[in-house]
Amino acid sequence: MMIEFKRSLVIFLVIGMVTASVNVSCASTYDAKLSKGQTVYVPAYSNVYSGPKKNPFQLATMLSIRNVDLTGSFKVTSIDYYDNDGRLIRRYAESPMNIGPLGSQHIYLEEKDTRGGFGANFIVRWSSDKTINAPIIECVMIGATGGQGISFVSPGQEIKE
Repeated sequence: MMIEFKRSLVIFLVIGMVTASVNVSCASTYDAKLSKGQTVYVPAYSNVYSGPKKNPFQLATMLSIRNVDLTGSFKVTSIDYYDNDGRLIRRYAESPMNIGPLGSQHIYLEEKDTRGGFGANFIVRWSSDKTINAPIIECVMIGATGGQGISFVSPGQEIKE
């Protein structure tokens, strides 16, 4: 009786895991949003804290702007970088940047650039003459020290159409 119960439980768990993995893979499809322009907030982390002493772990940050439209271009009209307190640190787009179909641009901040702090962010504004697939705008953070490494991605969030 107990062996049959265990066998039934194992079969139930395996079927549940297969079902869960199918649902996860189906849910990961990209739903393109159409737009003629947006203002996008992108969280960026100059550092994160680790350990009980809250030691800062310095991170390199790369803002990535990717055109996912097959035929349309857009212009990045501004890229502004703000610190933890919401103060403007730097403007990166001196003039509009054109990004063609499937093209990309990036801004790189070195690990030693700690001006932004834990709550840093980019505000990216872009526009297009026609309706296109909205770009993917995100930050990639990476750092390594003393044999320990960390990396993660922070997606942008539209805050104005």
